[in-house]
Amino acid sequence: MTNIALIGCTGSIGRQTLDVVERYPDLFRITALVCGSDAEDLAALKKRFSPRVAHCANEENFSHEELFEDCDVAFIAVGGFAGLRYTMSAIEAGKRVLLANKESLVCGGEIVIQAAKKRGVEIVPVDSEHSAIFQALGFDRHARFEKLILTASGGPFLHFGIEKLARVTPEMALSHPTWKMGKKVTVDSATLLNKGYEVIEAKWLFGADFDQIEAVVHPESIVHSIVTFADGASVAQLGFPDMKLPIQLALTYPERLPCMPALDFSKLAALHFLPLPREKFPCFDLALKAGRAGGTAPTLLNGAAECAVSAFLQGHITFPRIAETIEEVLCDLPQGKAASLSALEEADGMARRAARALIYGK
Repeated sequence: MTNIALIGCTGSIGRQTLDVVERYPDLFRITALVCGSDAEDLAALKKRFSPRVAHCANEENFSHEELFEDCDVAFIAVGGFAGLRYTMSAIEAGKRVLLANKESLVCGGEIVIQAAKKRGVEIVPVDSEHSAIFQALGFDRHARFEKLILTASGGPFLHFGIEKLARVTPEMALSHPTWKMGKKVTVDSATLLNKGYEVIEAKWLFGADFDQIEAVVHPESIVHSIVTFADGASVAQLGFPDMKLPIQLALTYPERLPCMPALDFSKLAALHFLPLPREKFPCFDLALKAGRAGGTAPTLLNGAAECAVSAFLQGHITFPRIAETIEEVLCDLPQGKAASLSALEEADGMARRAARALIYGK
């Protein structure tokens, strides 16, 4: 029996994780649940899964330490910068971390990896692209390779021109062609910021240089990532675009259990791979620039992005203004060292204040 502390239980990834738990009740048990602020949903989940503890993140009277007391794994499925503190707390508690929170490594990669090495904690990737790389490497994050190739669907606006992108609405941005995800990550997919985040994640997860990581457009979303090796061989992981497989595999690896139908290759007409249209989607290059700069730059990037995407979804700014806001924040604010969680939290706050001033004029 694997005991799971699930952080972010009411989001898209959290709910799919609970589906896996219910599919295999003899293998998994929920010991802790944390949601954002939806107390009603949390109460319903508490009744279904009977965890030892269940909290909304906005409650004041609970400590992160109690969440991880009796679990075997910490499943970090909460979105945004807030996930970083939970990741660090789980590592400090010595628990295996199943990581579906991009921002933990985008913003805090240096301190997260250092802490995990110090405590001997394993970090298991849950994102479909990084899970695919993990599988292609034979479940060995330290295996040698030549290049990591991340695939991107291209989002709903792959064939839009610059003028048409200026007229994109939130409803259009939330209509992803192949994946069902939360609102923030769906918009990030449409701007290609999400793919830039995944490049940074891959650097930290697999010890790669940025020059070893490539991203290509693959509209069918069947090939989830590719690894190339010194002898010229390439190994890819293929499957339907459904997060249940990487979620379940993170919980069961190296064992594989029934999860979803296998591909019928006789019915796959064609698989396409195209260059990333970086000139139309500047968020990708902004992410790479921040990732290469290191320190607090990725935290500034993310803080500005969280504010800008929220403003876009509320109709306060245009789709292109998301990238413009991120770029202005990165240009305007000083960048420091990512020496500690508190330093990153300070940088996150600075970025959000600067972004709000640019968006709302205050």
